[in-house]
Amino acid sequence: MNLKSIQTEVDASYLYLKLAENEPDTAIAKVFAEMSEIEKGHAIAFLKAQAISPDKMPLPSRRARTLNSIGRIFGYDYVLGVLMDTEKSISNAVLAAKKQNKLPISGTETNHVKILRNILDNDSKVGSKAITKFESRHRSVGGNALRAAVLGGNDGLVSNFSLVMGVAGASDGQSGVLVAGLAGLLAGALSMALGEWISVKSSQELFENQMQIELEELETNPAGEMQELSLIYQTKGIDKAQADKMAEEIMQDTTKAHQILIEEELGINPEELKGSAIEAALYSFVLFAIGAVIPVIPFLFTNGFRAILYSTILSALGLFGIGAAITLFTGKSVWFSGMRQVVFGLIAAAITFGIGKIIGVSMAG
Repeated sequence: MNLKSIQTEVDASYLYLKLAENEPDTAIAKVFAEMSEIEKGHAIAFLKAQAISPDKMPLPSRRARTLNSIGRIFGYDYVLGVLMDTEKSISNAVLAAKKQNKLPISGTETNHVKILRNILDNDSKVGSKAITKFESRHRSVGGNALRAAVLGGNDGLVSNFSLVMGVAGASDGQSGVLVAGLAGLLAGALSMALGEWISVKSSQELFENQMQIELEELETNPAGEMQELSLIYQTKGIDKAQADKMAEEIMQDTTKAHQILIEEELGINPEELKGSAIEAALYSFVLFAIGAVIPVIPFLFTNGFRAILYSTILSALGLFGIGAAITLFTGKSVWFSGMRQVVFGLIAAAITFGIGKIIGVSMAG
């Protein structure tokens, strides 16, 4: 067990504790607090496996503290989303440690959500309403939104930086670069927004159509749908007699039966259909525009070689910042991720600048 895995456990414990401290629902806060203790226990076990005293447990990393700061500003649902992305690495670390120390594997190591549900199910003070609320939030947390923000800004910066450098190469940074940059910003942002709107809207319409078909099948062929429910439970390890009884009971409530069928049979989460396509489109527009405006800024105040130089420096700083932000999800070195992003972005811009230069020379000739 390496120190990186121990740090992962420490960070998870720290972030779960912060989630608990900022969770208004006492039942869910209790779950987060218990998860914090579980992760802390894992870290202590790993330290002992390395013959390291628990007193020398590392402090939360800069990445974890940054995520906590993001939670304070934008809400801790964002932190929960990112934290859940670490489940796989934590599970692998737990399994490796248990195998190394020849400890029994219980099965919960591979599924963090399963552990959370066990805590909920085994606590009589936590009711089904709290379970539903937690599961809903777990499926719709903001980790993906953070990732989309970083990637959206990256798309805008890289694409418009390359466009600006291409035009600058053809015109030596003189007339037309600012217009091209602003046009690229607007065109790219509108394209991203429209694409996001179509994606969300089409997914919603597809799922809604499937849900309607399932409801019609439930009304026209209840016996067949009851058999499907029974089969679903049988695939979960429940014997046929018990599964048939459960399916029969559920069929007494059409709404409940419909909800279970669309979740289990179709794999559709109704909570995901509540998102606004317009909101998603605006979100994409803004994120792309934020990245795309960076290489254009110098051309608002100057032109020629100076504008090209300033645009390159500003874009490189932006690329490094995006690379550093990506480490929130990957846990890699800030310098490695940041410089990698800078190198790739500068290569793309250099290629378009060179092509623009060739075109500009040929047109001048």
